[in-house]
Amino acid sequence: MILHCAHCQKTHTIDKTRIPPNITLVRCKYCKKLFPFTESSPKIIPEKKKVRKLGVTLSKGGVGKTTTAVHLAHGLALAGKRVLLIDTDTQGQSAFMLGVQPKAGLTELITGELPPEEAYFQARENLWLLGGGKSLAGVKRLIQRKDFGGEHTLTEKLDPIADQFDYIIFDTSPGWDPIIVNVLFFVTEIIVPVSLEVMTLQGLVEFLKSFSAIQKYNKKLGLKYIIPTFHDKRVRNSATILHKLQELYGDHISQPIRYNIKLCEAPAYGQTIFEFAPNSKGSEDYKELVRLVSGEDIHL
Repeated sequence: MILHCAHCQKTHTIDKTRIPPNITLVRCKYCKKLFPFTESSPKIIPEKKKVRKLGVTLSKGGVGKTTTAVHLAHGLALAGKRVLLIDTDTQGQSAFMLGVQPKAGLTELITGELPPEEAYFQARENLWLLGGGKSLAGVKRLIQRKDFGGEHTLTEKLDPIADQFDYIIFDTSPGWDPIIVNVLFFVTEIIVPVSLEVMTLQGLVEFLKSFSAIQKYNKKLGLKYIIPTFHDKRVRNSATILHKLQELYGDHISQPIRYNIKLCEAPAYGQTIFEFAPNSKGSEDYKELVRLVSGEDIHL
């Protein structure tokens, strides 16, 4: 038999055969208050919505992180998913690529200057942006000054709003700073764009060493995909490095993003490749990435 306390909401499971007759009130063993003796059904707690948290990151610059984060976010939004794109770079390039100029962003959320609904900006249907910018330099100092728990600063601010979205995607800055550490403590999946250049391979190896150190503290964190970018079949070295990546990282390697001039031109118009050149090679490759990440046969 299950009894449910009307005061503290705790449930009690008891043997019905041991209950004396004519009982009308019972005392809760948790809050010690009396409540009516009536059998109740077990309380059903709805399952919390599961949001996927992805970081698009690599400590080396110029590998296509922003391009990948923005197009993955917009592609998922076009597929009907609710997406929050977060730019942690002081350059604020995600907003530029989307052709928007938000008045607030990640800084205002972390400092508490604005509530979440005023800090993020709706850039497209189903796509919201927490923009980056120069003010994030102050946020880095704020995190560094914390005596304890600085690595959870971002988590504390995002956890209350996370279940409003299907995906939270981070566009991170080059290098290794307190904000990137915060991102790696919040996300559960990492996507690493790697330009097909020798120096980028070295950067990947160094990044994965630091990544492994964070995994000791965030057990849910895992490497999802390595995305080869700027793939150009006319360049012999490009194919050689791609083959080496496939040898070393196997199933983590996704289909390459081919070099495409349309991907370079689209930001000047404040459009993604899906808007600027929907039938281009760049659009085809990022549509395939959206299908891979979502695990769904999405047709954009």
